[in-house]
Amino acid sequence: MLDAIRWDTDLIRRYDLAGPRYTSYPTAVQFNSQVGTFDLFHALRDSRKAQRPLSLYVHVPFCANICYYCACNKVITKDRGRAQPYLQRLEQEIQLIACHLDPTQKVEQLHFGGGTPTFLSHDELRQLMAHLRKHFNLLDDDSGDYGIEIDPREADWSTMGLLRELGFNRVSIGLQDLDPAVQRAVNRLQSLEETRAVIDAARTLQFRSINIDLIYGLPRQTPENFARTVEEVIRLQPDRLSVFNYAHLPERFLPQRRINSDELPTPAQKLEMLQRTIEQLIGAGYRYIGMDHFALPDDELAIAQEESTLQRNFQGYTTHGHCDLIGLGVSAISQIGDLYCQNSSDLNQYQNTLASMQLATSRGLLCNADDRLRRAVIQQLICNFSLEYADIEQAFNIDFQGYFGELWPQLQDMAKDGLIELDRDRITILPAGRLLVRSVCMVFDAYLEQHSRQRFSRVI
Repeated sequence: MLDAIRWDTDLIRRYDLAGPRYTSYPTAVQFNSQVGTFDLFHALRDSRKAQRPLSLYVHVPFCANICYYCACNKVITKDRGRAQPYLQRLEQEIQLIACHLDPTQKVEQLHFGGGTPTFLSHDELRQLMAHLRKHFNLLDDDSGDYGIEIDPREADWSTMGLLRELGFNRVSIGLQDLDPAVQRAVNRLQSLEETRAVIDAARTLQFRSINIDLIYGLPRQTPENFARTVEEVIRLQPDRLSVFNYAHLPERFLPQRRINSDELPTPAQKLEMLQRTIEQLIGAGYRYIGMDHFALPDDELAIAQEESTLQRNFQGYTTHGHCDLIGLGVSAISQIGDLYCQNSSDLNQYQNTLASMQLATSRGLLCNADDRLRRAVIQQLICNFSLEYADIEQAFNIDFQGYFGELWPQLQDMAKDGLIELDRDRITILPAGRLLVRSVCMVFDAYLEQHSRQRFSRVI
């Protein structure tokens, strides 16, 4: 069993810098407009030749109500008719992508995100899933990881029954906070009863896994009232929890301008919230997976971390990092072999491009040899909290300490501070460094100093 994380306030204050979340390396900040549809077709051909399994991400951007904290790509509308033109273009994209793949390539993982996927009507969800099944090899034996994000205010028992019937077996539930004053401050009124009803339905219908999202650092939150939210969530016994740090960036995300910055908790209060949350969750039997994520010991993520097979991609922590990730929909990102590519983030541009029977790829990146090497290093550290030099040396035919020689003084400083242990054969993230693993990964990021860190959230 992995050691428990250790809270060290002094280390946190010194290393709590702004930096990437490393759902990819290089990060999306490096994407450029030189990558286009030709590169995507080439990558899809390679995927077909290699017969690699697939992970599909489908972005549904619509929400009926705006949550002020949200930084997702979304369209706020009460008009449910907005979904139909989008679905027509999404189905065109599915068809255009699928014809470059082999119909026998299995879809091991499927995820609907947003926005609010359940903004779609039951008929629209049926139509979309039928189209996916027609063009991709979706598994019919419930062995795949097929998940969908749920807003309990947009779902009921009949919706949950439909989702299970369509093949979904995992749900991720947005909750954020249960305190009514906090909910009013961020325009997301959602009762515990609504949330519990969706979870009860998921359990009755034998969904395999339930995830709940929480956010600390929202307006009007205090360590005391957030601890009460965490206590109620523990009673719901989700299999996984994501506890995100709210990054207030109103200059980048317009809805956040509706938040009264005077009502935000202080940095010291945010740290206390995180510390209490960790203590509560660890005390309730959850494992700290890393990067805001917790899971019960029998969850696949916890088991994969124990076995050093955990991976990370644009889906977050995953056991399907070996799959080629195909992103479908506005702003969706694909990772196919060494290619990253992203669709246009503008809904009209996305729809108009597909209306002319062209893919909406707008930017991306093709990894070079150094990118692949550093990606492997960061992946090992952020997923398994350790790295064997020999594994990297064998995979990339390098001398690890020689290749990264200029970084050694920084790593030695981190070792002196107790974040890591720097041995002759390996780097180990120590319990006091696990909350700060992003800071360790940042040492290996060759691009970081080229960009303003204001683009990123703080580590904690």
